[in-house]
Amino acid sequence: LDEECIALFVKTGAWYVPTLSTVNGYLERIAADPNAYSPAVRAKVDWRIKVTGESLVKAAPRGVKIAFGTDAGVSKHGRNADEFELMVKYGMTPSQALVAATVSAAELLGISAEAGTLEPGKRADLIAVAGDPLRDVTVLKRVSFVMKDGVVFRDVRGAGLPQ
Repeated sequence: LDEECIALFVKTGAWYVPTLSTVNGYLERIAADPNAYSPAVRAKVDWRIKVTGESLVKAAPRGVKIAFGTDAGVSKHGRNADEFELMVKYGMTPSQALVAATVSAAELLGISAEAGTLEPGKRADLIAVAGDPLRDVTVLKRVSFVMKDGVVFRDVRGAGLPQ
């Protein structure tokens, strides 16, 4: 994003969904095989890796509305929590990243009345992790408890959570 784009985001209230973790697949494939891509494709991949995060570094402090999202088809399903670590790496606080994934994502999707916060009458979708994501967002990669619509979907005991 350049300055003109950022100003337009702020002026119009448009949402920015960084989708930073798309590069993880490239990085992993290159680590396993440095020649995994043809030279022409590798040049494009290297450019994408280099610019990842630059727009977030500019947008976050300027008041651009940011929501959490991933392109699960680009990387392995179930790896979307990698996005938290990258959002923090590129300038957001852990709290801002969590808000982007909950309150902001629900607002962007038009479902704030039913999701995004824990309140009476809302869906009661929540997770629990062993650790404090405000100190270390990587704990969000190790989910021990999942509740969906108020029903326990997953409960892994012995992960340091209250029984």
